[in-house]
Amino acid sequence: MRVAIIRIFSRHVLILMRVPGTATMLDDATLLESVERALAQAIDGRALAPKLAEAMRYASLGGGKRVRPLLAIRCGLAVGAPDASALLPAAIAFEFIHAFSLVHDDLPPLDNDDLRRGRPTTHKAFGEALAILAGDGLQSLAMEAALASPRAPERVAIEVARACTDMISGQVYDTLGGFPTGCDAPADRLALIHRNKTGALLRGACRVGAIAAGANPAMLERFTRYGEAMGHMFQVVDDILDETQSSQTLGKSAGKDKAQGKTTYPAVHGIDRSRAFVQQLLDEALTALSGLDSASDPLRALARNLATRTS
Repeated sequence: MRVAIIRIFSRHVLILMRVPGTATMLDDATLLESVERALAQAIDGRALAPKLAEAMRYASLGGGKRVRPLLAIRCGLAVGAPDASALLPAAIAFEFIHAFSLVHDDLPPLDNDDLRRGRPTTHKAFGEALAILAGDGLQSLAMEAALASPRAPERVAIEVARACTDMISGQVYDTLGGFPTGCDAPADRLALIHRNKTGALLRGACRVGAIAAGANPAMLERFTRYGEAMGHMFQVVDDILDETQSSQTLGKSAGKDKAQGKTTYPAVHGIDRSRAFVQQLLDEALTALSGLDSASDPLRALARNLATRTS
């Protein structure tokens, strides 16, 4: 093991993080431990109002799959980064954006959820005012993280900002409607919602990982296609699970989209066609990686795992 020193955020705090010296030694558990430390250090390294810091920690460190930072790191390693150190700022930027989106999505004016990851949502635990401010803080902290990327910080920050804006646009379509002229068919509206609401962050995470590792345009295009398929697939599986699993299994309120009359893949296409679509998207993700060496094997495994997840 060797020690990598990372310069974190605008205060230039030096963080010591032990990471293996070669990509082949990095298993998912090791990467996720590094992500958790980096998320906590990013919050704790800032002189935040104590109540704000507590709510931000609650919202971002309360569990979760960490799919977005894992994708960012795995894509960077597949491009050729020697270890995860230089990829962590970009990776946690996307997790902070994801956490911010969940805090705000759960608020009463939007999805009005009481349960997230098996415990009270942030506004239930801290009140609506502090939840809104915690979400704001997570969003701005994500940009600090992006700009701390050792390679191409401006490009990384632009990717994070664009993905965040697209995600918010998708939430507007999902919650308030107002679709573009000509986007009338339910299937077209469904695709537009989730290409933005869910897909933008997963696609962006793949892109920033590749960018932070110095990918050339051809390689970046490969990981963009992989990310697009993964983002689409993740949402289709999510919609299937919302109708087929319990709240206890999911750690959030099950069946709520259907009860609220939201446009979902099973509602538009049915369960069987939705499951077939998952397989199609899995094939697309794997095809995007075709011909790449064994450093891409964890991305293949991640795609298969997400296609068959049950929570």
